[in-house]
Parts: sequence; C-alpha cells; structure tokens
Amino acid sequence: MREVKRRRALPVYIAAAVFAVYALVFPLYKLTHFLIAALVTAAAWLAADALIKPVTEYVPEPEPEPEPEPATPADAVVRSAKTARQEMDRLAASIPDTGVRTRIARLAELNDKIAQDGKADPADVPLIQKFQNYFLPSTMQLLNAYDRLAAQGVEGENISGTKQRIADMLDSLIQAYEKQLDALYKNDALDIDADISVMENLLKRQGLQSTDELQELLKKARAGELDTRPQTTPDK
Repeated sequence: MREVKRRRALPVYIAAAVFAVYALVFPLYKLTHFLIAALVTAAAWLAADALIKPVTEYVPEPEPEPEPEPATPADAVVRSAKTARQEMDRLAASIPDTGVRTRIARLAELNDKIAQDGKADPADVPLIQKFQNYFLPSTMQLLNAYDRLAAQGVEGENISGTKQRIADMLDSLIQAYEKQLDALYKNDALDIDADISVMENLLKRQGLQSTDELQELLKKARAGELDTRPQTTPDK
C-alpha cells in the first residue's frame, strides 16, 4: 500500500466565501479594489490550507505490467543477456576498483554479442542457452561476492586474498566468453560441457566453487572475526 495525501476542498470554499463577503461589504468598481479583493481571498485560502490538514489515504501499489513472453528462443536468449547486463551495470557502479569495473564492462560487452549472435543465427540458440545457463549464474555469483566483500570496508589477508582470486577468475571468464563468441562467429562446434568442466575446476582450485564458503567468509567479516591486518611482504 502507498500513502497518498490529498488536500481538502474546504479551503477553496472558504476563499470563495471570503471573496463574496468582501464584495458585499466593500466597493468593487476600481482595479485596485479587485486587486485588494484578490489578495484578501488568496490570504484566506493560504491560511485555511495551512490549518486544514490534508486527508491521508492508502492506495494499492500499481501492479507491474508483466513482460511479454519471448516470441522465439532467440528472444529468450536476448532477454537473459539484457537481465544480466542490467545486473552487471549495477555492480560496476557499486564496485570501486577500476580494474574490476573494466573486467565487468568487457564481460557485459561479450555477453551482449553472444546473445545477438542468437538473433542472427537461430541455429546457435541451443548452444548459447547452455552457455548462459552455466556461465551467467557463475559470473553473477562471483561479481556479487566481490561486491559484498568490497562493501565490508576492511582489508586483510582473507578478504584481500578472496577479492584477488575473484578478480583473477573474471579474467578466466572473459577468456571463456571470448572463446565462445569466436566459435559462434566461425560456426565451429562448441564443446560447452568441456568448458564448464574447466571453469568448475578453476573455481574449485581458487576456493570459489562453494557459495557456502563465500557466505561464511562474508559472515565472519561482518562479525569482525577475520584477520584484517594489512598484508606485509617479508624483508629480503
């Protein structure tokens, strides 16, 4: 429900009554007389409007209009890419690190181009859908994890190390996106399953495979249980 305040009509009636009384009591045959009457009427309206509180009403929020269903599988691919692009743009605006923002911009650009290939060549759509079903959620998971870590406002071995691993994984994701786009343009057969296996192994080696592990790290950061001492380099 949304709160709406509506002015009452009573101040208008009061102002009209004041003008009528003024016209009965005072002459109205010169321009100055009408100007004075107008000023008195306006003052009466302002005073009444200030004293008489507006009516508070609660109206239901308008229901968002549902987006039309995609007409073709290619439209569904484009819609998925558009949704991912909006989230990437939001995260890029939130993350302060310039290098990470540059990586996000590149991922968004490649994601758009892959989806547009589906519009140009519908035969590629099943492969693109398979690519999107794995790589887009993985990308969003890493970006959101980085954003939440950056928002902690502290740096230390745990947080800094995880952020760096995520940034490195973004480079690997960019290479995967570029590989898929290049193969689509060349009409080469895509071995998506192999690429997914490679990416899962990379995530596992980087300690980023489990969402639970990232959530646990964030929980500890919020509770102040992480080592937030700056990293130091050993003396040579």
